[in-house]
Amino acid sequence: MTALALAAVTLGLIAGLIALRFFPRAKSARKSRSAQHDTATRDALTGLPNRQQFEEHLARLVQRADRHQRRLALLFINLDGFKPINEALGLAGGDAMLRVIGERMMTLARPGDIAAHVGGDEFLMLLDGNPGKAEASDMARRLLAGLAQSCEIGGRDVAVSGSIGIAMYPEDGALSKLMAHADAAMNASKRTGGSTYCFFEPRMVEGAREQVELLRDLRRAIEQGELELYYQPKIHAPSGQITGVEALMRWHHPKRGMVGPMVFIPIAERFGLIGALGNWVIEDACRQIREWRDEGLRMRVAINLSVQQLRQPDLVKRITDALQRHRVEPGLLTCEFTESAAMDDAQATLRVIEQLSGAGVHLSIDDFGTGYSSLSYLRRLPAHELKIDGSFVQDLETSSDARAIVDAVVKLAQALGRKVVAEGVETEEQQRILRSLGCHELQGYLFAKPMSAKALALWAMNNDGPRDLNFRASLFSDTVPQTLQ
Repeated sequence: MTALALAAVTLGLIAGLIALRFFPRAKSARKSRSAQHDTATRDALTGLPNRQQFEEHLARLVQRADRHQRRLALLFINLDGFKPINEALGLAGGDAMLRVIGERMMTLARPGDIAAHVGGDEFLMLLDGNPGKAEASDMARRLLAGLAQSCEIGGRDVAVSGSIGIAMYPEDGALSKLMAHADAAMNASKRTGGSTYCFFEPRMVEGAREQVELLRDLRRAIEQGELELYYQPKIHAPSGQITGVEALMRWHHPKRGMVGPMVFIPIAERFGLIGALGNWVIEDACRQIREWRDEGLRMRVAINLSVQQLRQPDLVKRITDALQRHRVEPGLLTCEFTESAAMDDAQATLRVIEQLSGAGVHLSIDDFGTGYSSLSYLRRLPAHELKIDGSFVQDLETSSDARAIVDAVVKLAQALGRKVVAEGVETEEQQRILRSLGCHELQGYLFAKPMSAKALALWAMNNDGPRDLNFRASLFSDTVPQTLQ
């Protein structure tokens, strides 16, 4: 063998040894890079593309659609009612539900379509292949039908519905606006009650602009004193006397006039202002309790606590500080919270509620019967009263089921030593039925609409309100009066 040949063989052997030594590392490195790419572009829960990868696919397909003058359809899917289901099933159960939905979307997607999970209860689907509105509608209906199918999770049959917004490319805007327009259409679907789909229309953007303007105005309203609490009386069912009031927000907008909470509360919740509004309510309610007391009117005032407030680490201190600052007895303030709010991070919420109870604050579970709380959890909640949702009261005269539910709630409350308040009372017959079933307090338009503090004081005095001179302690007792047991 020549020296040249020997050198070649030697180099080959060395190269082989190097390859044998380092190839596993190179292969491992490629696997690692691949895994990192999957982690960066795939949703870990469902295995679907995440927002980043979906946006990359969307940009690429838009470029191709432009070249070939073809259309695309973007479907924005938001699950209806997923939050209470997630609260009832727990985090693991909610995740299992999302995985099932992800699998169904992959099954429904056609070749070339792209489904993605972009976070929380939101999914996207991009239809390729030059779809028209008919194809987009067909896919939306198939998705809604797929969502509606129940599945067993944690031993329970569970189903959700969805709200879908559809934006067509290119007619509904450029790439930069397409997803926002599909989102706007989805919100329009949700406003109609959910479980449906809507195509994007330009007026939906006008609605979004209006929301932005209202948000800006709402921030100003909190700072400049445009908000006011109105008060709706609660009536002691057997005697007809006023026992307290519920505080409800109103907004005196300088241009729009009186704006109700159904308009601005959802905006505050969506854009993170609900905490500031809630803090304002706590302060103003305590101020009003003291002002009424100084005028000789002893009145318990109920305020509503949102999920976001119950998560605030300083909520209890904020409430107790306001009570002390205005020299108000804690028992004259009622904090109402819904079943769903109580189930949001149940253990942490229970601690907050226990602290409020320990501070002497009156507690009420609002909209009772519409949530998913268990009886064992309900028993642990130190609430003084259960407030029956108005939807059951509305159907009392025509539905035996509604009457049976109210009867069951009253019996449950009596067994647990809680009072029952029925809201939404509008007719004499509803009042008669509720009294016969043993409800302790009633609230609704039959007795009075929400009114200003000054009007409420006059109304209470004219309706034998609880003045200091003839104040009946039993009306504010946390125990059920003997006549009602």
